[in-house]
Amino acid sequence: MILYAAVCGYVIASLILFRYPTLLHRKKKLKFTCHHISHRGGAAEMYENTMAAFKRAVNLGTDMLELDCHLTADNQVVVSHDQNLMRVCGLDIDISKTPYSELPLLKNEISVDFDLEHNYVGSGRPEERRIPLLEEVFQSFPNIPINIDIKRNDDNLIKEVSRLVRDHNREELTVWGNINNTVTLKCYNENPRINLLFSMRRVVELVLLFYTGLLPFVPLKESNLEIFLPAIYLRKKNDSDKLFPLHSLMLRGMNCLLMRRCLFTHLQRRGIQVYLWVLNDEDEFEAAVQLGVTGIMTDYPTKLKKFLSERPQFMTEKDPYTSS
Repeated sequence: MILYAAVCGYVIASLILFRYPTLLHRKKKLKFTCHHISHRGGAAEMYENTMAAFKRAVNLGTDMLELDCHLTADNQVVVSHDQNLMRVCGLDIDISKTPYSELPLLKNEISVDFDLEHNYVGSGRPEERRIPLLEEVFQSFPNIPINIDIKRNDDNLIKEVSRLVRDHNREELTVWGNINNTVTLKCYNENPRINLLFSMRRVVELVLLFYTGLLPFVPLKESNLEIFLPAIYLRKKNDSDKLFPLHSLMLRGMNCLLMRRCLFTHLQRRGIQVYLWVLNDEDEFEAAVQLGVTGIMTDYPTKLKKFLSERPQFMTEKDPYTSS
């Protein structure tokens, strides 16, 4: 009888706190709300991770710039997704072994990682193809939230990025981390005042907490949940699915377990923003809206802007528990 009462009490408390988490946790107060997020500045519409891409995205009205960072041989933090520059520059050069002044320009034509049927072909102007410093981005966009993917487990890189964020007084306008939990923990320990992404390990823990009913009781240091939409890969079937059915099964499991509107609304109620990446088609945008996420990350900022302009209700910040 005592055990039954304890279980019932636990279930009731979990349900109440899941719906009203601020009864136990103080809501995180982020200084930004991002609905429209430009992945690498909009990799399908301009040279990825360049000042030209970032300026174009900001002029379009994006809410956040997503970018990636590496450290050069002379300790400069540069904006680049790839450590080796073969894909984007056509040269077998590692950023970590090259001084900043010797980094080459990007190629005229660059593949788009999340739209393999599309290559971005630009004007070829040298000023548009230059790999920028992170400091340039901070100087040019002091009031724009920036999402930084720390690409390597490098203590010096983390320290330099933290220093730049601090020097430019933008700890509250920056979010950082990595899929790797070790890297993300190092980021948090280096500067806990910068908004933090969930690592993959923490996403798994989040799911376990959610399905055991423990989530409402557990404090979360992260401020931004940034995850991919498994349905993207499920819709893009190929012959490998027949050879490796486990891959498709894992994606379906992730789609079922993680893509839960009630989970996302609980996190948003706690002040944690939820972003889905990298969505490039209108049906993917629509799926994100139906899930009630905070923001959508895309390689096509123009396409996403048009989609959101036709759905002004998504752009209006609201209490997710009172929305339809």
